[in-house]
Amino acid sequence: MDLPTVWFLAVAVLWTGYLVLEGFDFGVGMLLRAFGRTEDDREVAIGAIGPVWDGNEVWLIAAVGAMFAAFPAWYAATFSGFYLPVLFVLLALIVRGVGLEYRAKRDDAAWRARWDVLIGVGSLVPSFVWGMVLANLVRGLPTRVTEPGSGANTVVTASLGDLFNGYAVLGGVLTTALFLLHGAVFLALKTDGPVRYRARSFAVRAVLPVLLLTVAFLTATLALRDPSWTTPVAWAAGVALAVAGIALLLGREGWAFTATAATIGGLSVVLFGQLFPGLLVSSTDPAHTLTVANAASAPYTLTVMSWVAVVFLPLVLGYQSWSYWVFRKRLGGERIEPAGTDGPDERAVPAPR
Repeated sequence: MDLPTVWFLAVAVLWTGYLVLEGFDFGVGMLLRAFGRTEDDREVAIGAIGPVWDGNEVWLIAAVGAMFAAFPAWYAATFSGFYLPVLFVLLALIVRGVGLEYRAKRDDAAWRARWDVLIGVGSLVPSFVWGMVLANLVRGLPTRVTEPGSGANTVVTASLGDLFNGYAVLGGVLTTALFLLHGAVFLALKTDGPVRYRARSFAVRAVLPVLLLTVAFLTATLALRDPSWTTPVAWAAGVALAVAGIALLLGREGWAFTATAATIGGLSVVLFGQLFPGLLVSSTDPAHTLTVANAASAPYTLTVMSWVAVVFLPLVLGYQSWSYWVFRKRLGGERIEPAGTDGPDERAVPAPR
């Protein structure tokens, strides 16, 4: 396997990790007002993702950074072609991050309610846009080449309306629905009391509609290219979602969370698998398609990147695994007095298992 292929797999793994881990963050953000009927409930829901949400965003930074360094032409064409949607995602992530950090800084119900709404919007926008972007990459976009014969000069000419085609919108709706379900299952796993039971009840009712959406989108995705090794992965993703529903009915929330994570991971594998060896499919002229071969950086650059990844990737994975282990206990709704003016966001305490 050559280095460009290795780095395509690395980019796919990083995006998959981001969608799985940040997916439940986005789901909790969108469900915050629905499940948090009291301030105690909302603090419990936010406390569930509080220690990990910013660490999960590192996967996005790593994925985009790897695209930029390993496939600069892919990075340039994608982020210029999706300029407005990506701009909305960046604004949404900023607003969401500020909301998660600042909502508890004032003891004012109106102040917190406004931030709760912005956290929900800041979670909804990236949930939809990332699904739409990935679907468009697989479906193909109109392009032109500024210097014929050079893949590095491929430019996306799609208008904003072109990006909102039926298949891409279905992809955005699916990722939003999957993240809602994933977030609800995570809350059922990580919390106790009213939030846990509302989340579990919602997740049980949401499994079937999300399963139908998943089947519809994966069927359309497989129809875009010839049948390949991605077909069994698509079946496995659908089966995993059905297993999540059964696990929820049996009260096995850990298994349900593993199953929804497997569904999101399987969806990502199908999308990147259908894309390979392309990176950005041209619907104007197949000769304009960016591929792993014509969009990769120089061998020296990829070699240096590989050594850097070998050294630092285990450290990052080890630290993130440790943080999940430290904050593994459920959160209850019990309130404790703040430690002082700097500690109002430490009200949710671990409940005994």
